[in-house]
Order: sequence, then structure tokens, then C-alpha cells
Amino acid sequence: MEIEWTDEDPATGNKRFVRACKFARRWHFSIRWARRTPWQDAPEVTRAMWETLLDALERRYWRREGVSDDDLQQVRRILAVFRPPPSVDTAEPLANPASAGPETPPHHGHPRTE
Repeated sequence: MEIEWTDEDPATGNKRFVRACKFARRWHFSIRWARRTPWQDAPEVTRAMWETLLDALERRYWRREGVSDDDLQQVRRILAVFRPPPSVDTAEPLANPASAGPETPPHHGHPRTE
């Protein structure tokens, strides 16, 4: 099964073509920037891409266009547990070593520390 649509690249805002293919019970996403150019693996699959795929599957399901209950359930399960990959901006800040507490005293008397 193959479903195609256009959307806006979240990083650049440019229009792109998106394709979702299901083969051997696995979904694979590809993108391209212009018609008649080769498809490339999507560097990141976003929640919006999964939601668009689910919407397209639901519309095709009612028209009986080769979409099964299993297809819908699989994408709904993926969306239920979807967590975006952590980005540098939203990652937990690193602990400040100065605020970690008092320093441990040096080991006096040891030949390597004096």
C-alpha cells in the first residue's frame, strides 16, 4: 500500500512531497522536494506525518480501497505511544558542577596528589 501527500517541511517551511509505504506490515516514510526527483528516506518521522497517514487511511477505509482494520489499529497504536525525539532545545539542562554540593577534600599524604 502506498499513500502520498504534500506538506510543509517543519525545518524550512518549504513544500515537500511525502510518501508512506506499507510493506511486510511496516510503514516506511519517504520525502522529495520536487516532482520527478528521487524519493529519499525521511530523516525524521513527525507526529503530523502519522496523523496525516491515519486520516488518509480512514478516508480510504470507508471507500473500501484496500485498507483493513489492522492498518487503522496499527497506526493508532503508534500514535498512542509516539514521543518525538529529544531536541537540543528541550533536553534537560546539564547539572552545574558548582551547585552539586561541597567539593571532596584532597587526599593529603598520597604521593600523586601532592
